[in-house]
Amino acid sequence: MEHLRSMVWGPAEFVGPPPLRLTARGTLAGCLAAAAIVGTTIAGAWYGVPGLAAGEGGLVCAALLVLYLCGVRAGRALVGVVAVLAVCLALRTPQAAAGFVLAERGRVEPVVVTSVDSGSKDGTGSGRCLCSVIDRNGVPVKVCIWRGCEQNTRPGDAIAVVYDVKGRVPPRGAEGGGSPPWTR
Repeated sequence: MEHLRSMVWGPAEFVGPPPLRLTARGTLAGCLAAAAIVGTTIAGAWYGVPGLAAGEGGLVCAALLVLYLCGVRAGRALVGVVAVLAVCLALRTPQAAAGFVLAERGRVEPVVVTSVDSGSKDGTGSGRCLCSVIDRNGVPVKVCIWRGCEQNTRPGDAIAVVYDVKGRVPPRGAEGGGSPPWTR
């Protein structure tokens, strides 16, 4: 039973709060790992590296954090909780990174709706609407837009689309993940 308890909780068998040295090391490791997970994904979206922008680099950083914790003989309970939190962060960061890139260098362009797909499979109108659109030059956009596309949107209506001028992240509110054809 003692062996099992030491494997689950690790060598931190003490009464009261942990030592300051242990707290500082844990906080530093967590902050560095979070910065690495978020930083690699933002850098991937900013510079157009697909593997990093999709969160794969963040997953590698999460795995390195878990390996570090195993190397310092942290308890399995701590390693498990940290692994789940790090993977969740790595999987949620790509959307935030794309939003960051669009906020920094995104442009708003009006597009014209050519067709509307209500997306309702049961006939109740509860599905997401997808609009096929063309840009101001009449060139069809390769991705379907859902942001700004409502049940009452009709072909010929104009909606605004936020897109990355360098084409490294998909437009805001686009279905799929292709790059916009209007990048210059």
